[in-house]
Amino acid sequence: MMPEADPIDEYVTALRSTLRGPGGTKRDLIAEARDGLLDAADAYQSEGFTRAEAERLAVEDFGRVPEVAPEFQRELAVGQGRRTALLLFLSVPPMTLMWNLMWKIFPEPPSVMAVKPAWFGVLARVVDYSQLLTGVVGALALLALGRGLRRLHRPALITRALGLLVWLGMPVLVAMCAALSLTRGTSDIADEWPGIALTIVSYAIWLWQLRSATLCLRFTSPAALSAADQARSRSYV
Repeated sequence: MMPEADPIDEYVTALRSTLRGPGGTKRDLIAEARDGLLDAADAYQSEGFTRAEAERLAVEDFGRVPEVAPEFQRELAVGQGRRTALLLFLSVPPMTLMWNLMWKIFPEPPSVMAVKPAWFGVLARVVDYSQLLTGVVGALALLALGRGLRRLHRPALITRALGLLVWLGMPVLVAMCAALSLTRGTSDIADEWPGIALTIVSYAIWLWQLRSATLCLRFTSPAALSAADQARSRSYV
């Protein structure tokens, strides 16, 4: 005869399969849920219930998976938003400042600057200011998803907005940087090892930002956010 399934293990497995989110944050939430269930089961067992009865009571007190999953899913979405906001805040402004410093250390000769198109300086400033603005947006989003979280009715929208910001802004940024690079001529600092190293770092950070933005969109997609809600609705039918 097959042994009776562990109610807490069954519950945790069902909850894990329902949620979508960052691996680390998801594992932490699942671990907290399991610990809470085990503590509750221990308390019931100390009152004289059998272990199986104690675990069933603990699961009933915690709430059915369709009832608790939506809140867990929203927390996972917020967690990804925090990660992306922190990434933008810590990576974008410093990279902008590093490139500006690089151009001060390795300036182009006046003869090269003299043949630059009139729009070169304007576009360079637009790139700098847009990057700094992205860092500010990251800082504000980090605050909103931190201290301001209690005041937000739908914090997952901020996470989704960050994902859209990166995916919509990245092609524009790449196009502007390409336009600037095409006017630099043969003295481009990207031909020197400091410029090559900084270029590689920049590309790596861009890919990192795109991956983080993709996760923002995935974890706040209608399918992810509504799956748990739909399960909750079905549980009442």
